[in-house]
Amino acid sequence: MQSVQTKPIQVKGLVKSYKQHQVLKGVDFEVEKGSIFALLGSNGAGKTTVVKILTTLLKQDSGTATVNGFDVAANPENVRQAISLTGQFAAVDEILTGRENLIMIAKLRYLKNPSQVADDLLKRFGLTDAANRRASTYSGGMRRRLDIALSLVGKPQIIFLDEPTTGLDPEARIEVWKIVKELAGGGTTVLLTTQYLEEAEQLADRIAILHEGKIIANGTLSDLKKLFPSAKVEYVEKQPTLEEIFLAIVGKKEGK
Repeated sequence: MQSVQTKPIQVKGLVKSYKQHQVLKGVDFEVEKGSIFALLGSNGAGKTTVVKILTTLLKQDSGTATVNGFDVAANPENVRQAISLTGQFAAVDEILTGRENLIMIAKLRYLKNPSQVADDLLKRFGLTDAANRRASTYSGGMRRRLDIALSLVGKPQIIFLDEPTTGLDPEARIEVWKIVKELAGGGTTVLLTTQYLEEAEQLADRIAILHEGKIIANGTLSDLKKLFPSAKVEYVEKQPTLEEIFLAIVGKKEGK
């Protein structure tokens, strides 16, 4: 049964260990509908583990998580119907053309008129001219655009993007940022993980810093700036960057 939930994603006390290593040590956060929520952290902080639990690919040891009002452990099928996941590396079939990739996913989702679905997404993502080329010939940015297009087949309500711009050049990264902003603007809820501070700063409505298995800060960029020591007033008050805030917060925790 679907519980009465007001938020698309709610996480409370998530704990996960691999053998003797505890990756998540009680993670809590909520994501508002139609917003972009960034889970920011260094490699090994536990970001991908959180995403795997929320997308039903992994079971937590303790704690609870609901996605679209359904408990991820008790109702994984209901969760999967509402979500889409794009991993760190583009999951496209390189032998197929861009159009064939999209038609295949549309058929797997039992959608009516898969060809029309494919054509609409190719146009939306600026891939119409490359529609009949094998995906193996695509640039990194084109491949990532196709990958995100594939994740939108069936119009999922919630999209998980696990480090979506890893390995992309600056121009391709900006392309992906534009797409993510458009998704949220259209009402889609987006949770993305990233280790790029600028990415979180550019995209996120809220940012949670995950450090050594715990959320050590969570809020808007303005909220996080308040955690940074007051700027020295000389001639111009310098506003801290997210990078400075991140390093200051993480440094405080490590110094304890």
